[in-house]
Amino acid sequence: MMTGDGEARIAAAYADFGRRWAHGTSPLYEEWAVGFADAPDLVGWVAGLPPRMRQPNLIFAAMRWNGCPLDDWASARVWLEQHREVVVNTAATRSTQTNEPGRCATLLPPLCRLPGPLALLEVGAAAGLCLFPDRYGYRFETPAGSRVIPASSAVDLVCRVDRADIVPDAAPEVVWRRGIDLSRIDAADADAVAWLATLVWPGPDHDRRVRQLRAAAAIAAADPPEIITGDLRTRLEDAAATAPEDATLVVFHSAVLMYLDAPARDRFAAFATDLGRRLGRDVVWISNETVGTFSSIDARLPAALDGSGRFVQTVDGIPVALAGQHGATYEVGPFAG
Repeated sequence: MMTGDGEARIAAAYADFGRRWAHGTSPLYEEWAVGFADAPDLVGWVAGLPPRMRQPNLIFAAMRWNGCPLDDWASARVWLEQHREVVVNTAATRSTQTNEPGRCATLLPPLCRLPGPLALLEVGAAAGLCLFPDRYGYRFETPAGSRVIPASSAVDLVCRVDRADIVPDAAPEVVWRRGIDLSRIDAADADAVAWLATLVWPGPDHDRRVRQLRAAAAIAAADPPEIITGDLRTRLEDAAATAPEDATLVVFHSAVLMYLDAPARDRFAAFATDLGRRLGRDVVWISNETVGTFSSIDARLPAALDGSGRFVQTVDGIPVALAGQHGATYEVGPFAG
């Protein structure tokens, strides 16, 4: 079991999850996370779990999966004290493979600036719900009013952008889509989709996300993309080599590399940057990750930038925008000019 500094790091991680990530978007999770961080006995309990199982989102989802009411922290804590064993069992067999189709709204602007058609390869694809940006509908709220990209789709994504000129006129043409994941998910598996829905944070703002996730899963189940089971660090080149030569190959990921240690992230960045040379073709690399994921990218960020609750979107290692973690906002202003 961790003690001392280890438990302090866990408490800080839960407090950060609540005050930085859940703040303003999931008040209940903010309350739970801050309360958890202030409970030394629970922090010590989590410190005794394997590192993979200590994540706030995993513990909270395991609580909800097993029937914890969406009530205040005092009530949730009482419930947790009585159900620790089932929470551990769930956390041991599940993972935080949040597959958020809403992120396609923030991928659309950079994708639509590329010459089509596109071949999409997602690292950490889970069920592949982000591999269908051409099958979803979009409403972009801009300073000049709403811009709608129609699609015959049950998925209708809404995103607020800071400039009207970055909104594309249409979704891209996608002719090939593949994914890589250590634990790929079958979008036709009702239990797996139910777990993905449980990973969506509680709150009125997130009820729509659950509906969109289920609708996106139905699209993926009807036309499943190939998701290769394996490590992103060893399967990327082989997967990319199968992409059609007459399409622009795009390698992308969102909130995936944050789960690797810093040296592994840097090795991936170097490999992704060099992938085009290795394959003898052009490859575009789009990353949506938190500040702190890549030191080389952080060095390019404006000094006064506050990335709280947002991802830094980069194209070929160059920051181009701040993207809402669930796809609700897209800002190019910090990088304009």
